Amino acid sequence: MLTVHHLNNSRSQRVLWLLEELELDYRLERYQRDADTSLAPPELLAVHRLGKSPVLTDGEETVIESGAIIDYIVRRHGGGRLAPEPGTTEHEQYLQWLHYSEGSAMLPLMLKMYTARLADGGAALQPRIDSELNNHLGYMNTALSEADWFVGNRFSAADIQLSFVPQVARLLYTLEPFPALQGFLDRIHARPAYRRALERGGEYAFGS
Repeated sequence: MLTVHHLNNSRSQRVLWLLEELELDYRLERYQRDADTSLAPPELLAVHRLGKSPVLTDGEETVIESGAIIDYIVRRHGGGRLAPEPGTTEHEQYLQWLHYSEGSAMLPLMLKMYTARLADGGAALQPRIDSELNNHLGYMNTALSEADWFVGNRFSAADIQLSFVPQVARLLYTLEPFPALQGFLDRIHARPAYRRALERGGEYAFGS
């Protein structure tokens, strides 16, 4: 049985959404952030020594990192769904987008979040952070300027992985200059599987 160790208001919401899209059975272990610090509870340390979510367990397998978890589920349990055929150009594009989300696009958003907690808001860093945000959000927006989805204009697990970027950007920055990304959010938020994942996962401040 697949088990998702799920933290509220976290990247693990994407894993629930993927499982709902694939209509797979899974067990949900819930964890709540500390109300004062917003940190994950110490109980997650018993699941993995980093003490972070998401974590997926599948029998003897324990998988961390949302991108690796999504890749694992699609390869092991997807039955060829939500990913292009291996060996194709589309599959190489899929892998790039799958890793781009956390490898590149999330970094300036995390810097935006952390510098906001500084006394001066990290004023000296803001021009560079905003430049990087405009670069990455602009790149994603251009990719969707004539398509609904990122890979071959077909919905895939890469879209699920990428969803967190504009969701967070909408709260921490702005999506006004990036209408294709706002349209992307509208499409994913309307998907029945996405709605089911919200109902099952609980509190999720980033997307509705």
